[in-house]
Amino acid sequence: MASNKKAIKERIRSIRSTKKITSAMEVIANAKLAKLRNLMEKNRTYTAILQDMIADIMATNKDIDSPFLAAKNSPNTYWLVFGSDLGLCGAYNINVHKLLKENYRQGDKVIIVGSKLMTLVRSEIGYTDYRPIEMTGHDDIRRFMHKMIDSFLCDEVGKICVIYTKYNSAVNFEAAIHQVLPYEGKEGKEMELIYDPDRETVLNELIRMSTESVTYSLLEETRISEQASRRLAMQNANDNADELEEELTLAYNQARQAAITQEITEIIGGADAL
Repeated sequence: MASNKKAIKERIRSIRSTKKITSAMEVIANAKLAKLRNLMEKNRTYTAILQDMIADIMATNKDIDSPFLAAKNSPNTYWLVFGSDLGLCGAYNINVHKLLKENYRQGDKVIIVGSKLMTLVRSEIGYTDYRPIEMTGHDDIRRFMHKMIDSFLCDEVGKICVIYTKYNSAVNFEAAIHQVLPYEGKEGKEMELIYDPDRETVLNELIRMSTESVTYSLLEETRISEQASRRLAMQNANDNADELEEELTLAYNQARQAAITQEITEIIGGADAL
């Protein structure tokens, strides 16, 4: 009985130690979540302005021609896939990996961003480039997009797509696909515009800038979703720890009461024997 009580007490002590770690990770994830959300909103504003300019040019010049708008003959896709460097964030990387496997076809090209995602992907799918997500900045996104756009313009691939984790709310996020090229703009309005040097050059440059900005926004959204997923996972771990500690405390008290009852019974039995 004493060994059973000791084992329960050790488990309670272990759970409390684990809970300190998960609570700290939840606080850190919350802080990072707020910071990344602000960065994402700033970049979204810039991206929206670029997309509005492109939409107005296309609405004003319905006959305009651009290699970024035309469909390509190649059936292949160039994938840029965002994951995480660290674990302990639920099914975050698994969902991204699953979506890539469902859509990947032989002949496609893949760029992986995220060390943890890489461990899931590298044994199944070939890749042309890799980068840890914590070390990925705007310059890296620009480099990736230049490589992918060159393949698109050479008709090596017919589409450029990004697989990321869409942030819907603090408790709702899902793996999703965003098509970068061929460019699919929104509706614009006709207006008088002056172009320098010419409308095609201006449009193509704006689309290039937009692809980089949109992709960077998806990277930031992925980072936000990672922290939200980790915060939720740590919150669930804390809740489970509380429940388990309560159950073990009850079991410990029952074992302690049983030991006391047994001691009293032995004392009374010894007294009767005298």
